[in-house]
Amino acid sequence: MNVFVVNCGSSSLKYQLINIDTEAVIAKGICERIGIDGRLKHKPTGKEEVSKEVAMPDHKSAVSYVLEALTDSSYGVIKDLSEIDAIGHRVVHGGEKFASSVVITDDVIKAIEECNDLAPLHNPANLIGIAACGELMPQVPMVAVFDTAFHQTMPKKAYMYGLAYEYYEEYKIRKYGFHGTSHSFVSKRLIEILGKTGQTSKVIICHLGNGASVTAVQDGRSVDTSMGFTPLDGLIMGTRTGSIDPAVVQYIADKKGYTIDEVMDVLNKKSGVDGLSGVSSDFRDLDEASMAGDEKAILALEMFAYRAAQYIGAYVASMNGVDAIAFTAGIGENDDKVRAAICQYLGYLGITLDEEANKVRGKEAKITTADSKVPVYAIPTNEELAIARETVALVK
Repeated sequence: MNVFVVNCGSSSLKYQLINIDTEAVIAKGICERIGIDGRLKHKPTGKEEVSKEVAMPDHKSAVSYVLEALTDSSYGVIKDLSEIDAIGHRVVHGGEKFASSVVITDDVIKAIEECNDLAPLHNPANLIGIAACGELMPQVPMVAVFDTAFHQTMPKKAYMYGLAYEYYEEYKIRKYGFHGTSHSFVSKRLIEILGKTGQTSKVIICHLGNGASVTAVQDGRSVDTSMGFTPLDGLIMGTRTGSIDPAVVQYIADKKGYTIDEVMDVLNKKSGVDGLSGVSSDFRDLDEASMAGDEKAILALEMFAYRAAQYIGAYVASMNGVDAIAFTAGIGENDDKVRAAICQYLGYLGITLDEEANKVRGKEAKITTADSKVPVYAIPTNEELAIARETVALVK
């Protein structure tokens, strides 16, 4: 059974074709600069990558080019579209409407549209991808997999803000959390490693990439997470501030004469480790700069690790213990220095890092010593495979 996994951004479309029987990626790629000019990068497994400059005025044309690439006689991987059995779409925000993945219907599309205000940059693009695939492959069942769904198990005491209750009642202002597909995938794998599937468990997942979040998972259910109403909350990130005093927004607006939109642009796109260091949002550049003695780069890395350790500590308290911790995503899987910097704050848990084991990059590994009271792991995430699994579970 082949599942076509689609992740539409405002001007991009990432995709994978996965054979769910073997969980092998048959092909993957990306369409970039949709609505500008257009570029397709298509990589069939075991073959050279194909790169094309093609006109992509909209997402429908992008999907058309992807389907042509998948069925091309020279670099395609299937004979025709009948070999695509299901389509899984990443949808960023499901609000309170969706606590799990769902088969896409007209009613589901309408409900996703009603969440557009909560993710104005993402949900409309996700819906465009759904519409394009539906038009080109109307006979193929489609499933929506939501970034927010995994966190709908949070208790009210964790997701409510200290605002007057009317703002929740009228506008649903609350913590939603994101990266749910990744947190779900990695927490399931960690619980499996611990041999606690179907048993009580307390684990903490650190999804550390350009966007970053920490989630407390108790008995397989998200009970708290660092991102909030938007992905701006929580950890310091590549270009995002993470949690700050909200009065800073008005203060900057007054001092600089900025509109709210301009201040939000600063918080989302010109802050984080990029803004702190003045070097880059890429941790490889920050590592290099810090090793050369750049004080701002050193500070940015220290602040990133400090904030992550604070959230880990908070979630140990909220669950009254922890069985294991996992690092995942681009930084979590690959940056041994960041992992070590965070773990140095966790001695109170009896955690002892194995420096040699921690040198791992992009592979699953236990990175603590045998006598560490709480084991810590690096576990690669695979959101596309998670989406494919969710899709098959609903349409098979």
